[in-house]
Amino acid sequence: MRIVGGSARGRAIAGPKHDGVRPTADRVRETLFNILGQTFDGERVLDLFAGTGALALEALSRGASAAMLVDSDRDSVALCLENAASLGFSDLVEVRAAKADRAVERLAQEGRHFELIFADPPYALTACVKVVEWADSLSLLADGGTLILEHDKREILPETSGRLFRADERAFGDTRISLYRFAAAGP
Repeated sequence: MRIVGGSARGRAIAGPKHDGVRPTADRVRETLFNILGQTFDGERVLDLFAGTGALALEALSRGASAAMLVDSDRDSVALCLENAASLGFSDLVEVRAAKADRAVERLAQEGRHFELIFADPPYALTACVKVVEWADSLSLLADGGTLILEHDKREILPETSGRLFRADERAFGDTRISLYRFAAAGP
């Protein structure tokens, strides 16, 4: 695995040491960041079900200012910390060992908001609908923010949820990427 763009472009990151983690393929990440834009300007990133941390680390490489990585697996948490350190991003990364539902509730209580939220839950959980609901009901996305979900092509997600609307969707074999935008409040 490698970072595909930005300041850390081409640098390798460690992959999972067990089969329980399914990292986003380099090709899918590259396409995703072609859609989102090649560079960022200080965005704050939340990466739920972070695994290796590749999505958040890719965003940091492209100019995001800070990233919160959340995973309930102890090995994944250690891997996220290792990868952030190897790229020199330790000062920009906070890693929390927690289940996603508890983490997002805590982040909402803290009043945290993010311009980019990545979620790549294990396909068997079919948790993406819940993530869309959390992002909307807990106000985790900043105005104009984007929620990016990686899910099984058979998992059907809503077109809208509150102020979130699906702006794009792409298929890669059995994998689907859905992008939701947060509509800014009217005047």
